[in-house]
Amino acid sequence: MRDIKRRITSVKNIQQITKAMELVSATKLRRAQQSVETARPYAEKLQEVLDRLIAAEGVGRGRRKVQHPLLQGRTVEKVCYVIMTGDRGLAGAYNANVLRLAEQTLAEETRPYEIITIGRKGNEYLQRRGYEVRRDLIGIGDDVHFHQARDLSKMLTEMYTSGEADEIKFVYTRFLSAGSQRPAVETLLPLRALAAGAEAGDEATAEAAEEAVVVAADAEEGIQYIYEPSPDEVLGLLLPRHVDMQVFAMLVEAKASEHAARMRAMRSASDNAGEMIRTLTLSFNRARQAAITKEIAEIVGGAEALQAGAGM
Repeated sequence: MRDIKRRITSVKNIQQITKAMELVSATKLRRAQQSVETARPYAEKLQEVLDRLIAAEGVGRGRRKVQHPLLQGRTVEKVCYVIMTGDRGLAGAYNANVLRLAEQTLAEETRPYEIITIGRKGNEYLQRRGYEVRRDLIGIGDDVHFHQARDLSKMLTEMYTSGEADEIKFVYTRFLSAGSQRPAVETLLPLRALAAGAEAGDEATAEAAEEAVVVAADAEEGIQYIYEPSPDEVLGLLLPRHVDMQVFAMLVEAKASEHAARMRAMRSASDNAGEMIRTLTLSFNRARQAAITKEIAEIVGGAEALQAGAGM
């Protein structure tokens, strides 16, 4: 009985810890969601401005391509994979799922590649399995700040423009909702979506490009924009910011996914602890009832023995 009571006390203490961790993760998840929602209008407007700039460049250049290093794809001879995991565990299958996808992607990769890890769990896992990690970034924290994303974006952009890597991909967990997250591989550089739009404009005639700009202008009540100093220079200023926003969005989504996974894992642990407490309490009550029944039987037996001795 003492052992059972000791186990009940221990499980109750663990349950208090898991409930506290669940509440902390829920608070951090709300902050991460607010960061995503706050940054979304800026990212959408930036995307809109870039699309309009590329269209304006297509009109100005006729059939010539829009030239910018971040838009220009090239023969891929070396790939850089940025793999993002957490610094800590106790997050269910969050780290295992993204690392499983990363291993599968690396196994299928036929070109030379190098790895950058974000998070202690991913770095330790990959090094244990013999992967060479070029650089590891640890200690980003539970709240992602934009300057962290900007520094990482600057490093990756320099790698791409200098030719150290011909393609840069992120392996991270995409946040869909508090109850659903999905590991994903996305290409950061080159900017394929914008580059596709630029190439589509290059293949069209100048008249078709002008018509597209007029249609876009009509959608905004006929407003047409004049860019100073020029669309090309404005595009050169905005594209790095677009990359910054892409990196920031992926970091925030990965952190939100980690908080959501940890919140669910701690809730499950709390529920399991509650079930264990109920089972142990039932076992304790049965053991106590058996002890009480045994004592009563001994008392009755002793009383009967005394009565029998007195009668003799």
